[in-house]
Amino acid sequence: MAIADQKPPSDGKVWGLFKLPFRHTGNNTNTTSSSSTTSSHGVHQLHHQSHPHVEGSNPPPSNSVSSVARSLLPARRRLRLDPSNKLYFPYEPGKQVRSAIRIKNTSKSHVAFKFQTTAPKSCFMRPPGAILAPGESLVATVFKFMEHPENNEKPMDQKSKVKFKIMSLKVKGGTMDYVPELFDELKDQAAVEQILRVIFLDAERPSPALEKLKRQLAEADAALEARKKPPEDTGPRIIGEGLVIDEWKERRERYLARQQVEGVDSI
Repeated sequence: MAIADQKPPSDGKVWGLFKLPFRHTGNNTNTTSSSSTTSSHGVHQLHHQSHPHVEGSNPPPSNSVSSVARSLLPARRRLRLDPSNKLYFPYEPGKQVRSAIRIKNTSKSHVAFKFQTTAPKSCFMRPPGAILAPGESLVATVFKFMEHPENNEKPMDQKSKVKFKIMSLKVKGGTMDYVPELFDELKDQAAVEQILRVIFLDAERPSPALEKLKRQLAEADAALEARKKPPEDTGPRIIGEGLVIDEWKERRERYLARQQVEGVDSI
């Protein structure tokens, strides 16, 4: 039968087919070496083609890579914020609530900062901006009117869409006072320090964040009261109805009094 006449190849032929790629004859060696030489020659040519400055062409500027790398690096921050990226508010619907944040100048130059918010009608800051000397810090207070919840939502389920942003600007120390127009005139030099999102705290449940907020608010209130006090007067003291106590004047009056007494006695 035809099927019976078809015999499988012998074992020697089968393994021979598998062993062919691993057999190393003289011709194969020459072929491999020639192909390797051709490949290395091609890589050598590609290496020369990838450097256009060969054969008299101008080399690429060395500082181009460094300038691109500097542009990709994040801007160095001038301020340290505490909390770093959040504003905590006690949840009290229908009331004006307060948050606080410490702002410290960590640079070696004077830095101006200012607040911005997406809800200027319901939020305001105190101070809205200032100039800080190197190493100087202050606690700013943020006021927000708390709306009533919608659809009977729980306090902690509320997600506020209000956000705040703190901008910074390097200025010359001792030569200017803070005005908001600084950021308009030098807007190209201003940097975004941080975007702060609002977090609500349960006012009736103690928590570390709530205790920290209370301490910062107390510090801000104390600093505000200190600024309200009139400066100490180092000039002449005024008593009674405007009588000025002046040491020279007192001595002169005592001298004249003695002269009058001595004149009366001589008479």
